Amino acid sequence: MNGKPEVWQGTLALMALKTLERTGSLHGYGIARQIERTSADLLSVNYGTLYPALLKLEQEGYITSEWGLSESNRKAKFYQLTRAGRKQIQKETQAWEQMTAIVACFLNPQEGLA
Repeated sequence: MNGKPEVWQGTLALMALKTLERTGSLHGYGIARQIERTSADLLSVNYGTLYPALLKLEQEGYITSEWGLSESNRKAKFYQLTRAGRKQIQKETQAWEQMTAIVACFLNPQEGLA
């Protein structure tokens, strides 16, 4: 273990979708690296959870994939956001914003919800 916290369960899908929204088509390793970079290398992405999450997102119709060549000329599966994926980002973002506001009430009970 490298001492970095892993991505919380339930957040990986949203992070992957947001990464693809920002970068366009990207392979799994690239998605993992971008998530880690976006977190200023504070998070560690576990490939054992990333690839099943990407498969689930594809089965749900939020991303598509096709085989291509990576920067190092290796065969890699590239993922791309779909229209349904863009809508899902909006839904999940709203849900996370609401949940973080609720959790903040417990962390700072004197502030409460507005």
